Amino acid sequence: MKLTRKVVLTVAAIVTAGSLASCSGTAAPTRTAISEFPDKWDNEITIDVFDGLANYMGVQQGWFAKIVKDKFNMKLNIIAPNVAGGGDTLYNTRVAAGDLGDMIITDKGQKLDELIKGGLVMDVKDIYPAMKNAETYDAAVQNLAGDTGGVYAFPTSVSSLKPTEASEGLNPTFGPFIRWDLYKQLGYPELGTLEDLIPVLQQMHDLEPTAPNGKPTYAFSLFKDWDGNMMNNAKQPATFYGYDEMGFALAQADGSDYQSILDSDSGYVRSLRLYFEANKLGLVDPESTTQNYDTLYSKFQNGQVMFSWWPWLGQTAYNTEENMAAGKGFEIAPVADQKIFSYGAEAYGGKQVFAIGSKAEDPERIAAFIDWLYSSEGAYANSAQTQGSAGPEGLTWELNADGEPQLTDFGNEVFLQGGANVPEEWGGGDYADGVSALNAPSVLPVSVDPDTGYPYSYTFWPSYQEATANALSEDWSAQMGGATSTMEYLKNSDQLTVAPGASYAAPADTSEIETLRNQVKAVIVQYSWQMVFATSDAQFESLLKEMQDTASGLGYDKVLEVDMANAKEQNDARVAIAAEFGGE
Repeated sequence: MKLTRKVVLTVAAIVTAGSLASCSGTAAPTRTAISEFPDKWDNEITIDVFDGLANYMGVQQGWFAKIVKDKFNMKLNIIAPNVAGGGDTLYNTRVAAGDLGDMIITDKGQKLDELIKGGLVMDVKDIYPAMKNAETYDAAVQNLAGDTGGVYAFPTSVSSLKPTEASEGLNPTFGPFIRWDLYKQLGYPELGTLEDLIPVLQQMHDLEPTAPNGKPTYAFSLFKDWDGNMMNNAKQPATFYGYDEMGFALAQADGSDYQSILDSDSGYVRSLRLYFEANKLGLVDPESTTQNYDTLYSKFQNGQVMFSWWPWLGQTAYNTEENMAAGKGFEIAPVADQKIFSYGAEAYGGKQVFAIGSKAEDPERIAAFIDWLYSSEGAYANSAQTQGSAGPEGLTWELNADGEPQLTDFGNEVFLQGGANVPEEWGGGDYADGVSALNAPSVLPVSVDPDTGYPYSYTFWPSYQEATANALSEDWSAQMGGATSTMEYLKNSDQLTVAPGASYAAPADTSEIETLRNQVKAVIVQYSWQMVFATSDAQFESLLKEMQDTASGLGYDKVLEVDMANAKEQNDARVAIAAEFGGE
């Protein structure tokens, strides 16, 4: 695939323009610029990776760890705020100590801004000439660095797609995914709107009140790991109607509407009511308040949950080859009024970045590792939970006689049969336990590997699509007008709304707004969970008013004003980037 110069600019790294223009950050230490990395490193090192996206804490294990060890003689010690209680407590503690980590994966914008200003990330312009894959991101680095010439961060999710094109591939990031086999047994009842799911899910539960492992089933099973400005699980259904979050605001992908999450008729409160109504019927897992994501995932694997907000949860966990052959699995529900939010491909990389900590003792080696993540080999090996690449060539996939990629027998076991143990020469252990804990793709898996001519994601390969035709997909397709993928169905039914990928990052909160936000969001999260498990309609309404009044008294409106302004700036950026790249 040959790229025009304009498209090449989209395959680029992010160095936040405002950050670089407004401050100098930590200057590169006095050292000779290098033009290449060594062939090998003799001494083993362990680096601390502060990773705002990771859902694993500790030293990386398994096959990905072995690849990193063999190539860089390096171990990755993952420091994950999602695991350490969530929120910004761990981040703030380490920032206050002056050392966030040797390698950092964080949001660009607010967090990257303050890290540069605080001298916690390194300017690696003297190392940059050695980075072999810099052509992937050099244009944006030079464009955004302006006159500073600094190199502070590298993007996630680079892509050659237009920013008006969906970035997710065959499935969107969000959607109401249900146990299709149970829905089929009910005769495919009509679903006019979100609330129509409740009686249907109740009937599905009645069909299968107990999972094969003997445990009770639930329509909804929730978790707290990812709570931030709000209860994360309550934000998700708003995405089914084209909204995504910006602090305490919900913003339509096309800029047509903005909501305060605490408005009584907001998409957020609507979701809380949905869970509350479901809980009154016994459809919400009572362990929701104490379980983490890993526990939830295992429940999906065991058939204990009937609704998933994301395909990469329900389908990945439950849609094994065996289940699908039997017609069992998760598929998107045909809710008539849905308009699923889709992230457009980020023209200048994703919302998160890789950076090197200013106190890293071996920044050259870390830079070499980051650079490798953008190679074809690195793009296959490293992925995110939401969008999986195919894994290492020779282990999970290979080229067939026609030069086309196809899954190996081992790859079929991993992706279609519920998992497999990795051969010792590849690191051993369960494949899933060895997946990159970074949870941050350097390259969008829907992007095309120049070496094969096919996307990094195996789900797009003709060999995979031919091999995975099954009773589940065939029945779903027959009910969905012959669509062969979720994205095709949503596009055909005009139920997809793409937010152009503008790579917008909200500016850092002032200290006053940050203080107000932290105390308000704690109240919102606390009351939201209480509302889901309220014992009566009257208690639900009382808690809602208490949440609104308490948040208002703590400065909610002042923070919301900032978030609304940011949401509108984001939309302006989306409109501009769509026009720049000839989008719709």
